[in-house]
Amino acid sequence: MTDRTQALLSVAIIAANEADRIEACLQSLAFADEVIVVVDSRSRDKTLDIARSYGCRTFSREWPGFAKQKQYAVDSAKNDWVLILDADERVPEETAEGIMRLLTAPDPDIAAYGLLRKNFFHGRWIRRCGWWPDRVVRLVNPKRGRFSDHWVHEHWEANGTVKDIGLVLEHRSFRKYADLVDKMQNYSTLAARQMNEAGCRVRWWTPASHGVWMFFRTYFLELGLLEGFDGFMISTLNAGGSFLKYAKLRELQLY
Repeated sequence: MTDRTQALLSVAIIAANEADRIEACLQSLAFADEVIVVVDSRSRDKTLDIARSYGCRTFSREWPGFAKQKQYAVDSAKNDWVLILDADERVPEETAEGIMRLLTAPDPDIAAYGLLRKNFFHGRWIRRCGWWPDRVVRLVNPKRGRFSDHWVHEHWEANGTVKDIGLVLEHRSFRKYADLVDKMQNYSTLAARQMNEAGCRVRWWTPASHGVWMFFRTYFLELGLLEGFDGFMISTLNAGGSFLKYAKLRELQLY
């Protein structure tokens, strides 16, 4: 039972068709005072049913984009502190204990806390390819910040000090290479739209130069070559995503 003298914690989760993964996420959240799951209307599996079986408050709504969906979840929270998660993330026991210690007497000068995220692929923690350390701001005071309004790579913009606390989240996002390909396609489209709206210009050689540089950086500078074939695939698909982002931007500007 949570010590009620400390600040209360809500957990805000966005999910879509995550019936095979959300239960593991929810099982790691027994320490929280409230769990909210926001599910976009495209879900066609038992994600909502599983969430409700764990006592979550659930919402189903049209998909407005990552930033707006996460902001809706945070705005729906009842408590003074919110832990923001995706359905494919888990909170290790030591992290849960660390969060509860922080909230026993929250520092009034801190607006949000940064955590470290371990990204797993094919059951293995990927330590290279730029996947570690993956710093994310996830424990927030909702009255002192909000999500940036970006198509991709949305992030929490805190009105105040953000403190890194070294606690770890586990992220099991990709089941197989096809998931990496899907993300490459989706994110490159959104990134191209975002850059186009920002007035970015692109030359004919830009897609290729960025793609080549991204592979070199991921595979060699970020030591993807030490991650075996998975490292090669991650590096290749990072390069493909960078290439497609600028190719799609050029397409938007020419046609």
